[in-house]
Amino acid sequence: MDDWTPRTKAIAAGRPHGPGEPLNTPLVATSTYQAGGDFAYARGDGTPTWHALEEAVGALEGGHATAFASGVATLSAVLDLLPVGSRVAVPTFSYAVTRGVLAHAQKLGKLAVTELEPTDTEAWVAEAATSDLVWLESPTNPTLDVMAIEPIAAAARGRVVVDNTFATPLQQRPLELGADVVVHSATKLIGGHSDLLLGITVAKDPAVAAELRGARTRVGATPGALEAWLALRGLRTMPVRLAEQSRTAALLAERLAGHPAVRRVRYPGFGMMVSFDLADAETADRFCASVRLIRSATSLGGVESLVERRAWLAGEERVPAGLIRFSVGLEDPEDLWDDLAFALPE
Repeated sequence: MDDWTPRTKAIAAGRPHGPGEPLNTPLVATSTYQAGGDFAYARGDGTPTWHALEEAVGALEGGHATAFASGVATLSAVLDLLPVGSRVAVPTFSYAVTRGVLAHAQKLGKLAVTELEPTDTEAWVAEAATSDLVWLESPTNPTLDVMAIEPIAAAARGRVVVDNTFATPLQQRPLELGADVVVHSATKLIGGHSDLLLGITVAKDPAVAAELRGARTRVGATPGALEAWLALRGLRTMPVRLAEQSRTAALLAERLAGHPAVRRVRYPGFGMMVSFDLADAETADRFCASVRLIRSATSLGGVESLVERRAWLAGEERVPAGLIRFSVGLEDPEDLWDDLAFALPE
């Protein structure tokens, strides 16, 4: 399996083997097992469906995966491993819920949190040398800044965690760049169909993976059997979905950059996310209300294209008021451009 390409691993890893076995891992819907086998109770031992998903994502990231009930649950599990008073660094522009959870922990006196500009690598290197946890996100949500993971990880005193939701292991493998743990909101590109909530951690060290599984059990952040099954099914097509979405995103980013109403296009040069700035909040709200094919909604990574003015959300007050986050789907690129052009002011 180590010699397979990521595209092949996404399809082949985590499948049953042997004569008479099902081709696809079944949805095992049980909480309790009869005594004497490898499983006793799902909260602690998992299920064959969870394990198949974990094997597949672990193969893609090059580590040891653990599935959780949601992406935010992965953050809670990582924080569960920190002693009170730990110092945590996080990007100023990153997922608002991540910063919200950290701010709440700081308010309660559990953590000391420092926020740094994502692209100020020098500041990150200095902070990493004194932090117990460095939480990176690359590209960042929603400004799509690309962070310098490798030098930051090399300088880190404590644990380095990278939210790899936007890039996926198909476009970035943080464990190879020095990270200790990778996290995913599998709700997004891994699932790919806007129909599940699920998170995944992938640890370089099996001992850290065991700690994270222990945290999952303690906080009860276990995934549902159906969600794990759907995520595994979605993973099988992620390479072809992401490749097509990325081609469309690059095309639309170029065209948006040439539109007179667009002040700035934020595109990292890869992936299926594009953010762009319109004049102000009112203009951006009109745009979101005017699209017809594209839907205005708060998630991303599905087969359908979505837009959202991010600054309306609590915790996103620093985001430019007119910034639109655009999750590019699998619709025909020309139909998407026609819809963008219709909704954008002249």
